[in-house]
Amino acid sequence: MAVEGIPLQIGDSGVAVQDLHRRLIAAGFSAVGDRETYDGDTVLAVRAFQESRQLIDDGVCGPQTWSALVEADFRLGDRMLYLRSPMTRGDDVADLQRRLGSLGFDPGYVDGIFGPDTVTAVRSFQTNSGLPSDGIVGPDTVNAFARLAGRRAGEKTITEVREAERLRQGRGSIDRHRIVLGESGGFPSLVEALARRLTTDGATVLTLHQPDLSQQAQIANDWNATVYFGVTLTPEEASVAYFQTDGFHSQGGRQLAVLTSRALSNHLSTDHPVKGRRIPILRETRMPAVWCRLGHPADVVAHASQIADDLRDAFTLWSEAPVDPEI
Repeated sequence: MAVEGIPLQIGDSGVAVQDLHRRLIAAGFSAVGDRETYDGDTVLAVRAFQESRQLIDDGVCGPQTWSALVEADFRLGDRMLYLRSPMTRGDDVADLQRRLGSLGFDPGYVDGIFGPDTVTAVRSFQTNSGLPSDGIVGPDTVNAFARLAGRRAGEKTITEVREAERLRQGRGSIDRHRIVLGESGGFPSLVEALARRLTTDGATVLTLHQPDLSQQAQIANDWNATVYFGVTLTPEEASVAYFQTDGFHSQGGRQLAVLTSRALSNHLSTDHPVKGRRIPILRETRMPAVWCRLGHPADVVAHASQIADDLRDAFTLWSEAPVDPEI
């Protein structure tokens, strides 16, 4: 949803900048400089906040950064949480999901989105705690979590354990997978070339060419994809990202990101470091997902066919070992 005045960047001023500074301070990033102006100190504070939230740390307060700041305002117990449309988002939801997962109740990814998996886990927790299983997180449910503070079932949440086990059980040929390949308008020919190769190998592939990555995530979820793989062209900060947030990461996504990074090094001169990110396309997909920022367009275009071959090999290796064997 568009927000008036966003994006905000250096040189801007006004009420929106004052609100930005207030939210940064509330989130623990107080070195914002002049409260009236988006100056160099503001850029540093925004970048620090972005880095802490696993966002692209460009120092510009765009829609993703603004949404993250709004979500950071909420603590568990500040408001009633329940399943609604659009689904509730916030740090309080992420905290709830971490608590549920650590106690053995599977809320799905710790994505800060109160969806169907989370409400099912809440109901199970409520039943286990002797509370009405209405799926509403109010004072009684929050107090029940407080009584269990510090208790953990193990180092990993139940969601991480189940994802790893599911992927290990499903390892094998690429033809077992339903793969969504997406791009946001930068290089459709690479996506289509990779799709042809994976289809030849027996995979079921859906390609998406549109700038709305939240819509791509919804389509991938509705299509019951087993993996999402997206690419974009960018002249700066090439990287391969998977979903990661405080207390949780997608093990399948990380393994595919590692294999993709290695594959891209075969024919591209730019390094593609693996990074845990919380950007919407990774946060909103319900399966292992990777988002590639491919670097300088000319370099990619010159090696497009070889890159498609290399990425095909990465998928083949991932299907055989979708989780790091050392984990």
